[in-house]
Amino acid sequence: MKHMITVQHTESVHHKNGMVGSWTDWDLTELGRIQADHIGKRLKDELEGKDVVIYSSDLKRAKQTAEEIVKHLGTEPVLRQELRERNLGKCCGKSVRWLRENIECPEKTVDDRMFSDGESKRDAWNRLRPFYEEVMEGNDENIIIVSHGDLLSLWNAMYLGLPVESLYDVDIHGPAGGVSHFYIADDGKHLVRHINDMSYIAMNNRDMK
Repeated sequence: MKHMITVQHTESVHHKNGMVGSWTDWDLTELGRIQADHIGKRLKDELEGKDVVIYSSDLKRAKQTAEEIVKHLGTEPVLRQELRERNLGKCCGKSVRWLRENIECPEKTVDDRMFSDGESKRDAWNRLRPFYEEVMEGNDENIIIVSHGDLLSLWNAMYLGLPVESLYDVDIHGPAGGVSHFYIADDGKHLVRHINDMSYIAMNNRDMK
């Protein structure tokens, strides 16, 4: 049985300052680092004694999430550009307000690009697909994937066997710090045990001091 765990990176600076994420290379906040540490501790307990491979987007907010997680797992993250967030082109480095006021093409289909130099959802899907197939066809049994909201929504649709066109109507999109567990059974059936589980980053009073 293959066990895949996806982790949406934890709280990033751009979640607090009103700026666009995308390919702008934001750090985690201090809270984000604490949240990622919590995820690592939980996963250590759940994966005790198992060999684990962890892949991460090379953008800092995902990379830093992965770095906190692997402190508890005794391994190193493999950085993959395929796991980067969707590229929104010229609005990178701009505010969310600027994005909303300057959209060149509203996204009504999976082929629309908000900005001419950015990616459509189909573009991002095609970028992710070879990595998805690599993981599915590989021999590793326990895989952690640290990425971003848009990219993991595409992963979720792929895993469920949905075509890219389904993104007209379906968006399985989680919050920062969400952890999902997927299993491929011996008969090939795709199972989902948890989706965007936020209990991994639950805070207590001591954490907030």
